[in-house]
Parts: sequence; C-alpha cells; structure tokens
Amino acid sequence: MSRMLLLYAALASLLVILAPVSPVHAADPVEVEVRGVEDAALKNVQDVLTLPFGMVRDGKVDRLWLDRFARQAPEKVKRALEPFGYYHAEVAVEVKDKGKGEFLLQVTIEPGEPVRVVGVDIEVKGAGAGQRSLRDLVKVFPLKKGDVLLQPEYERAKSNLKAQAVNLGYLDADFSKHEVRIAPGEKTAQIALILDTGERYFFGDVHIEGAPDYPQPFLRRYVSFGKGEVFSFSKLGETQLNFSNSQRFKEVLITPQKENAKDHEVPVLVKLTPVARRTVRPGVGYGTDTGPRVSVHYRELNLFHKGHDLDIMLYVAQRLQGFITRYTVPSDRDIFSNTTYQLNLQQERTSSYTSQLAAVEVAYNHSLGKGELLTPYVKIQQENFTIGTEDSSSRLVLPGLRFSKQTFDNLTRPTRGYRYAFDLRGAHQYIGSDSSLAQFIADGNAILPLPWRLSLHLKSKVGVSLLADPLADFPPSIRFFAGGDESVRGYHYQSLGPRNNRNEVVGGRDLVTGTVELERAIFEKWGVSLFHDAGNAFDSFTNVHLYQGAGVGVHYYTPIGGLHLDLAKRIGTGQSNFYMVHFSVGFQL
Repeated sequence: MSRMLLLYAALASLLVILAPVSPVHAADPVEVEVRGVEDAALKNVQDVLTLPFGMVRDGKVDRLWLDRFARQAPEKVKRALEPFGYYHAEVAVEVKDKGKGEFLLQVTIEPGEPVRVVGVDIEVKGAGAGQRSLRDLVKVFPLKKGDVLLQPEYERAKSNLKAQAVNLGYLDADFSKHEVRIAPGEKTAQIALILDTGERYFFGDVHIEGAPDYPQPFLRRYVSFGKGEVFSFSKLGETQLNFSNSQRFKEVLITPQKENAKDHEVPVLVKLTPVARRTVRPGVGYGTDTGPRVSVHYRELNLFHKGHDLDIMLYVAQRLQGFITRYTVPSDRDIFSNTTYQLNLQQERTSSYTSQLAAVEVAYNHSLGKGELLTPYVKIQQENFTIGTEDSSSRLVLPGLRFSKQTFDNLTRPTRGYRYAFDLRGAHQYIGSDSSLAQFIADGNAILPLPWRLSLHLKSKVGVSLLADPLADFPPSIRFFAGGDESVRGYHYQSLGPRNNRNEVVGGRDLVTGTVELERAIFEKWGVSLFHDAGNAFDSFTNVHLYQGAGVGVHYYTPIGGLHLDLAKRIGTGQSNFYMVHFSVGFQL
C-alpha cells in the first residue's frame, strides 16, 4: 500500500508541475514598465505599448526608433485608458539607458478622476417593446447613475440587448439612437439608447436540395422548426447539428433567405451533400479484455431509398468472435425514435466461462426529448455454455424496458456531462423460457470540470437479480461478473465473482462496481490520470466483498475517440504486488 501511495504522490506532483504557468523567455533588451493603473486598464495599456516588429534586430535596439515610439506613447496610453473612464489622464514616458544595450521604457500615469455616469435613458420601441426578456435586460443594464463609465461594459450590454431582440425573431432590430455624451472638460456622461425592434419574423417554407435519393418526409425529420414558428437562429443551429450528426451528409449548408421573406415569413434553403450510401470498413485493433482483433463493418444508409439503415459487422478477436446485423427503421415522429431488428451470433471464451450465443431482438426506441430515450424490447436467445466444469444450455425470452438519459458537451473528449440508464427485464416459462427471473440493471457516469484543466470522472454499475430457479440454470449473459478494462482494473476480464467448490468463478446474482478518476489535460490531445476502482459480483447483498484496483492512466484523444492506456495495481489482497496493463479505445457511454 505504501508503494501505491508513493505512486499517487508522484503523479499528483506531475499534475501540479503541468499546471498552467507563464512562459519564460530570454531577457528582452527593452523592458516596459507601467505605473499608476492596474487590472484591465493595465492590460490594455500594455497591449498598446507592444514594441513594433523590427525595433529589435539581432538583440540590438534601434535607439532612434525607440525614442520616436516613446514620443507617440502618451497619446496611445490616453486612448487605451478611455474605455475605463479615464478621459483626463496625465502620462509621462521616459527612456532610460540601463547599459550593455538594454533600455527601460518607463510609463508613469496619473489617471485622475474617472468619468462617471449621471444619467441612463434606455428605451425599446417597435413590435417587441413588450417582450419581457428585453425589459429585463434594460432593468439590469450594468451602468447605473454614479458608476464609472466603462466602455467595454456599455458595448457588451448594448450588443446583448440587440442580440436578444434578434433571437426573439426581430431580425430588423437596431439602435435608432446610441449616444454616450461626455461634457467637454467635465467628468460626467449621459447614456441614451433607443432600440427599435421592427416587426417579428417567422419561419416560412423549407426547401431541401442535394439529396434526391432520400424521401422528403425522412429529411424533414431533421428540421427542428415548423412553418409559422418564430424565427430563431438557435433553431437553425439545432437543425444543422441534426443533419451533421446523422453521419449521412458530409456537407450541410443552411441559409435563411430573408431577402425573399413575404409577410415576414423567412424561407429557408438547406443544401446537402450526402456521404457514400454504402461503405465497407475493415478494422484492426487490440483490447486487453478481448485480445487482438480484426473486423469488417458494412453499412447501407438508405435501404429501399427510404432512409432505412442496415449495419453488419463481423469481428474476430482472440477471446471473442461474433456477427451482428442491425436493421433500423426510422420513425416519422422524430430523428431519435426508431424500430430496430437485431441478430447477434457470438462466441466468447474468458477465464471464467465459454459461451455460444444466438439472439434476436426487436426494440422500439421512443424519444422523450432532452436526451431521454425509452425502449421497450423483446429479446429471444439460445445460449450454450460451460462454467467451471458444468456444460449446459439455456433458452430465454426476455421482454424488457430500458430508459436512458445523457448530455455531454462532446462525445470524443467530453469535459462536462452525465449519463444514466436503467434496464428492467424478465423471463418466465409461460412465455417460452427455460427458467424464470427478474433483473434490474442501473449504470451511470459523470464528468465534472475542475480548475487547472482537471476533470473528475465518476462511474458506477449496479445489478440485482430475482431468480425463481437455481443460478446454475442461467447462462453467462445473465449472470454478473466483474473485472477488466471497464470494471475493476488490475483484474482480468470477467474474473471476479462467486466461486464453486473447485474455486472456479461462476458468476453471481448481483453486482456493484464503481470508479473515481482524476484526469489532467496536457497539451491539446493528451491527458494523465489517477484512478481507483472497486467492485464485485456476489449472490447476496448481505455478504459483499469488494475487490479494489488503483493506478495511473495515459490518454490520447483523436477525432474518432480516445486511446486509453492504464497501469493498475491490486490493493487490499495478497497479490498487492501484481500490476496489470489495460488498453481501451473510445469514450464508454
């Protein structure tokens, strides 16, 4: 355990060392020193005092050019201070020779009293004058009577007011009056704004071009608005994402044609460039759980010219071989709802069991919106298996209900989000099964962003079984096992669970696993992490022993997913000196 603590301490030190730091450069022959202001005003002054390219060549300063720059500096500094309310600043600039070809450009500022706001008059006119969100923005306008006149705040608030009007469908919204009056020689300012919203616009007809092989009703499922709805750029963006995320189109161009608007209805043109209708993709890879593998993936995106999707995959790995065919029929309801028909032929050999499985599943995926999916399904499977020294077979008819919800900011390298899912299924002799059971499975994960490019990853899974028949009657696909890349690292795949009297792992009725992982992003595509896993399969919640593994990980992120290499160590067992390498690909949902 002490060695593990030392390992944690070493990586924690690495995370600290890799925290953001200011870059270190060789000494510049011209040092710029600014006195008298701070914070944002100081940053703005420093920006305008950036030395022009060519003033320093081969480490030597052009003194004539430096003096000329110093003479121009006071006016530049004064203009840089005005956005922060300092309109009467006094600026002194001096060039000091430090010897050995080095100089100090010293800028001393007496900012004086800032200009303060003595009056704010904001008015919204036009058809949108009564919009509550616009009135609320007027009420919270950041500059009030007595405040220092901060131009960045003024411009930001003004832009937000207009942007909100446009978001509400008032596409002609503009300021008929936008004034900041500063009395000459005075230190007061008057703000006057009048926003004229104009008339409200609505969505008109949608014309889709460039994908004649797809039926129009199928394509219109991706459009997130209807004719007559209030015009919204966010709805256009959502539509763009719907088409892009379908993986059917390599180019999507959506253009609102405001110039062709009639009765304030804006027609929308969607231009699509489809990807190839049929693709065949070979693959080669490696996973710690399955060993080396090769695969062939065939996909037909527009079967019968109705947008039906056919997926066929053949994969052969050291410990897992299979053939999967999935046929998806889209629903007219929305882009997330569909009916799937799936055939799965699979052979698996692990340290705990061997299994030959043939299964057919019919499922209806019903979108509830906001990333929520409800799926009633029926699965019929025949499985021949060997667990320990016992050979057997099982036929199960499994009706079930799944529910899932997820929201991630990015599916290849998420930095924030969560997912959770529930699966309730059962079997009974009355509906054609060899055995009777009820089973509930819940799993979830979450990613929480932290300072210093750190993120906290949490993951857990719980399974509970109610069996009317002995566990020995049930195949491995129904029993629970733990261990492996996505369970408890430091242990072999499916190697944890209850054992028989020969000390062979035979799987359990119930399952609990959990992971806590702290990752630090480094560079653009890399990350390092510390993790701790715990979990096990068992036959009763009254007798739970959790195996634990901990270690370090290195992660490399590509456009198609992450590559994860973990070094895990068993802890809390007599095998505490056992280390295991795990390799996995992708972000596990």
